[in-house]
Amino acid sequence: MDKDVEAFMEEIITRNPGENEFHQAVQEVAESLMPFINKNPKYKKAKILERIAEPERVVMFRVPWTDDAGEIQMNRGYRIQMNSTIGPYKGGLRFHPSVNLSILKFLAFEQVLKNSLTTLPIGGGKGGSDFNPKGKSDNEVMRFCQSFMSELFRHIGPDTDVPAGDIGVGGREIGYLFGQYRKICNKFAGILTGKALNWGGSLIRPEATGYGCVYFAEEMLKTRKEAIKGKICTVSGSGNVAQYTTEKLIQLGAKVITLSDSSGMIFDPDGIDEKKLAYVMELKNIKRGRIKEYSEKYGVNYEADKRPWHIECDMAFPSATQNEISKDEAKMLVNNGCICVAEGANMPTEPAGIQVFLDAKILYGPGKAANAGGVATSALEMSQNSMRLQWCREEVDEKLQWIMKNIHNSCVKYGKEGNNINYVNGANLAGFVKVADAMLDQGVI
Repeated sequence: MDKDVEAFMEEIITRNPGENEFHQAVQEVAESLMPFINKNPKYKKAKILERIAEPERVVMFRVPWTDDAGEIQMNRGYRIQMNSTIGPYKGGLRFHPSVNLSILKFLAFEQVLKNSLTTLPIGGGKGGSDFNPKGKSDNEVMRFCQSFMSELFRHIGPDTDVPAGDIGVGGREIGYLFGQYRKICNKFAGILTGKALNWGGSLIRPEATGYGCVYFAEEMLKTRKEAIKGKICTVSGSGNVAQYTTEKLIQLGAKVITLSDSSGMIFDPDGIDEKKLAYVMELKNIKRGRIKEYSEKYGVNYEADKRPWHIECDMAFPSATQNEISKDEAKMLVNNGCICVAEGANMPTEPAGIQVFLDAKILYGPGKAANAGGVATSALEMSQNSMRLQWCREEVDEKLQWIMKNIHNSCVKYGKEGNNINYVNGANLAGFVKVADAMLDQGVI
């Protein structure tokens, strides 16, 4: 490790003990940025990276709620308001047992650079709770969401902080959260994105992260005169991002052969077509079932406790969660002929795995660039709310494609290395420069 990065990380680890995911995210960015910062003393003197790595505000609160048996339950809620230099804090809420300060700080830190890449005026934040909505009744989820918002409402607003959904927070949860905010504050304001269409949501928002990831992959392929049509693709996860990544890949003529959840994965060598995808969407979004049921319905192979990275493919789309591709799995992907990895999830590849992709010089789109379409369309939803308008599907999709092309162009501008493009460096540098210059303009605050 570079001595400057080592010294920087020593301070980060001392200030944030035990927060391994946060350390990982910051180190990956620091390794990319430190040579650039050393060549640009204005950023070093103003300690821009140190300031970006320290949240502007961390809110942590208790969330008591009553289950259907009448028992009082207790969870912990968080909101990390990381950086608002270029706009209101923007980032999702995650409801999952794994949620802790480290995970949310890593996500909020990544969000700052991701949101900067979109070219839209949004800062970075993240939040959530260790509440697990799986297995809970609608009424239990509603009571939890109402309790959660009874504290969160103090810290958000259309010009302050606009949360969205994430793992465990879909349309149902956004609805309950918004309803409680409206009741407490007696106002109808665009304080959440991912809303239903009939009360302020945006067309394409549910699809945006998955669609955007495919659009970004399409741009990467063009640099090598390749196309998505005919490519064999592995996708992990089976939630929102995986579903719409699969949908767009099908539309563009690719064959998707895997999906997964926390219990295991399915391998369908014939490909997941539109009819099979509709079954997955009903299974996951309505019945809230397990992906194993797909294998039973369609007679395909199910592998318990496995991820799909050992399956031969041309392109891989990790769309589940952080650190789901290890170094060995990255090697398997490369050795099996994978030419492109586009991350739909946040930080799904371990650092050693990222190095495998970079060394092999395959097309590797890091999450902060490849999955920025979701937050970009959230910002478009904010714009529509501010104007009290709703754009048509085609207009939003056109803007999404334009944003993803611009993100790709920024990555190429800052990541070009001879005949190769280092998208990790490109995304980190492009995201950093915009925020850093705005921080210099606004002084030490």
